[in-house]
Amino acid sequence: MGSDLKVGDIMTKKVIIIPYGKDMQEAAKMMKRHEIGSVIIVEDEKGRKARGIITERDIIHKVISKKKNPYDTTVEEVMSKPLRVIKAETTIEEAAQAMRDNRIKRLPVVNNENELVGLISEGDIMKIFPLVIDLIEEKAAVR
Repeated sequence: MGSDLKVGDIMTKKVIIIPYGKDMQEAAKMMKRHEIGSVIIVEDEKGRKARGIITERDIIHKVISKKKNPYDTTVEEVMSKPLRVIKAETTIEEAAQAMRDNRIKRLPVVNNENELVGLISEGDIMKIFPLVIDLIEEKAAVR
């Protein structure tokens, strides 16, 4: 397809993080406060090493449906891991393909030291390049 757009061009740079040890109620409050559908779990307050992700779906499937107490359940108990990540230099097409192949909607973006530098979502891609998903599917069908 030949797009020159890279993940780093459209990623969200201010990523909302929450460190190990925090409870799910705090994670849910953070998501509500920032009007977001996920938070990245990090080892400590500095937030450089992303270790997992919690989405609204995780809260429903891993906390509410299992009748876990959100005050007693830590974020590391619920987070999805291993965390799939992508580099800022990756093309938008490759990012969309990775999301499709892994059936995920968000990819944390890391630098060469594996430190969190951003987040890209399906929504980010659709805003910039609305037909990328259809084009990737067509390209895959031709092969």
